[in-house]
Amino acid sequence: MKPTIKLLAFSSSRVGNGGYLESVAPVVNSFLGNKTLNVAFIPFASVNADYEVYADMVRKGLSGLPLSIHTVTNIHAKETIERADVIMVGGGNTFKLLHDLYARSLMEVINNKVLFGTPYIGWSAGSNIVGETICTSNDMPIIYPSSFNAFGFLPFQINPHYYNQPIIGFNGETRDQRLAEFLQLNQNKKVVALPEGTALILVNEQLRLTGHANAVLFKWEINATTRSELPLETNLSYLL
Repeated sequence: MKPTIKLLAFSSSRVGNGGYLESVAPVVNSFLGNKTLNVAFIPFASVNADYEVYADMVRKGLSGLPLSIHTVTNIHAKETIERADVIMVGGGNTFKLLHDLYARSLMEVINNKVLFGTPYIGWSAGSNIVGETICTSNDMPIIYPSSFNAFGFLPFQINPHYYNQPIIGFNGETRDQRLAEFLQLNQNKKVVALPEGTALILVNEQLRLTGHANAVLFKWEINATTRSELPLETNLSYLL
C-alpha cells in the first residue's frame, strides 16, 4: 500500500502578540474538517514534567474545534497513539522531544500511523521532526537523543522561527550563516526555513506553503549555498 501522508507543520504556535494557537486553530480546522476526532497530543518537547499543564494550554487554544485531546504520557503511550485519529506534537526543545520519542520506542509507532493516513500536526519542535534530521533546529542540545534522525516525512530539513535580521554590534552568526554552515558539510541536503506565521501543508501528495510570509529554500549549488524565496500558496511538490 502506498503511503498517504497528511501533514501540517507550523513554524510557531503564535504570531507576534497573538494568543497561543490563535493563528493555528483556523488552519487546523480547515485541514481536518469540522469533525469530532480523538487527538494524541505529544508534549515531550516541554521540559516541564507536568505535561497536563501543557496539554491544557493546547485544549484552550483549540477550544473552538471539535477535538478530544488526549495527552501522551509514560503510561499507555503507545495505546494512546494507536487509538488516535490525529497525531499532534507541540513545540519546546527539539532535542528533548526526539530523545523522549526514541527512549519510549514511539518513533516507529508514530511513523506507521502517519504513513498510512493518520494526520500529523506539529509546531516548532513538532515541525522540526517531520524533516530528515533535527540538525537545523535552533534549540540547544540540552539532552542527547540516541539519533538526530527524525521522521523524514518531508525529504528536506526544516528551520522553524526563521529570522535573519543582522544586529549592529553583534558579532555572532546570523541564521543564514548557520544554515550555510550546515549545507557546506551536508551538500546533498535542502533546508526550508519557515518564518513565524507560516506552515507547510501536505495533502494528496501536494505540498504548499500557507500563512503570512514567504518561506526560504536553502541548498548547495556550485560550491556555495543558494537562497531562494518560496512564495505563499504555490505548489511546492517539486521538493518532495
